Amino acid sequence: MPKTDYDEFAEAYAADNEVNLLNGHYERPAMLSLAGDVTGRRILDVGCGAGPLSAALRDRGAIVSGFDLSSAMIDLARRRLGEDADLTVADLAKPLPYDDAAFDDVMASLVLHYLEDWTEPLAELRRVLKPGGRLILSLNHPIVHQALNPDADYFGVTEFSFDAEHAGRTVVYTLWHRPLQAMSDAFTAAGFRISAISEPPIDPDTPTELRPEGLPHPARFISFIFFVLEAC
Repeated sequence: MPKTDYDEFAEAYAADNEVNLLNGHYERPAMLSLAGDVTGRRILDVGCGAGPLSAALRDRGAIVSGFDLSSAMIDLARRRLGEDADLTVADLAKPLPYDDAAFDDVMASLVLHYLEDWTEPLAELRRVLKPGGRLILSLNHPIVHQALNPDADYFGVTEFSFDAEHAGRTVVYTLWHRPLQAMSDAFTAAGFRISAISEPPIDPDTPTELRPEGLPHPARFISFIFFVLEAC
């Protein structure tokens, strides 16, 4: 299957990401809530995109570095965060350009599910974290693929694609489904301890026109799953 290339639709994605339900009012608020008080903490934003999470973390007092595979996204992030921001183009599937134990926290929003093999990426994220540091991440919830593909093997690691629309442009995403146990096993093998698993509600301040119909308040639905991991 073709791989998702954010350089091709960076502007459209960034515009939609700011305000849509799944990113702007569900995933990003949940990540920030899990991070808690980040004042003075050195944080690596993995797959930082156009920088909305980096900006929010910096506003909360964190010292933020970020990287993304897409040079177009890094250009947008630099436009937002300033020319002196610590941003770089890098590939999570390859060694990262950071020192050992450089960060208190690593945050990876909707990144790992683009990769079939998590072994080296998780090892790199563990390497750049201080002992006891946190890896806070979000992923497609494994039940979603099964719900959309009832005949699929839930327990397999399976590549799949779907269409989504951003600012009027249709984009084809190609991701990897993996069951919850495969996620947990990969985290443990990389030297992490799971300290929290979260299936949060959407932000209570979500505008009415964006709230899914028929859901109670606070509105909960299954889309992503969130983990807080501690580097052992």
